[in-house]
Order: sequence, then C-alpha cells, then structure tokens
Amino acid sequence: MAKHEFGIMNMDPKGNVRYDDYEPEKYGCISVHDDYVLPLLERLSCMDCFWHTLDNPKKNLAYWGVTLIPPGSLQQFVECLAGIDGTDELKGLLMKAKAEKKFVIHFGI
Repeated sequence: MAKHEFGIMNMDPKGNVRYDDYEPEKYGCISVHDDYVLPLLERLSCMDCFWHTLDNPKKNLAYWGVTLIPPGSLQQFVECLAGIDGTDELKGLLMKAKAEKKFVIHFGI
C-alpha cells in the first residue's frame, strides 16, 4: 500500500537543516493512501512549501521526498481537499496546525 504521512511539527524548522529522516512517530503522523494524494497534486501546484529544507522553496508536495508546509499555505491545502472523500482526518490535521500556526511535515512515498 503506497501511503503518505502528514504530521504537525512542534517546533518551526530551522534554516540549513535537512529534514530527510523518516520519523513519522516524532510528528504524530497520520497515513493517507496515495489514491487520495495523487489527485491533489494538480490542485496543489501553486502551493508554497519547501522540499527537505527551508533553503529549497518549491511549489506542491515532494511526492517522493519530504515537504515542509508553512502555516500560510495550510488554508490553500484545506481548500484543495474540498470534494475529495476520505480526507477528513487530513483536513482535521491541517486545520489544527493552522490554528496553532505550525508547519506540517509530509513524508512522500
């Protein structure tokens, strides 16, 4: 089963630090099946985020890597989930992070 992991970072990521280690338990990650994430990629193509480090700004999720999603991009992510069944848990995590002004970390497949 191909899956993605999403979690809330308790501390903001630091510049010059790479977040390459797969540590879903550290961030209390939830698993989201790839069947739900794949359709989001086109919708998220304008979402500001960072791949692996704050020194690497990009758009969209790092499908095969690690994405750091800043608080300012979380509302856009939530809006992209509209009409996609099976994403309620992810939406809840994103809304919680947004309310707490926290980064979300994504571990791709």
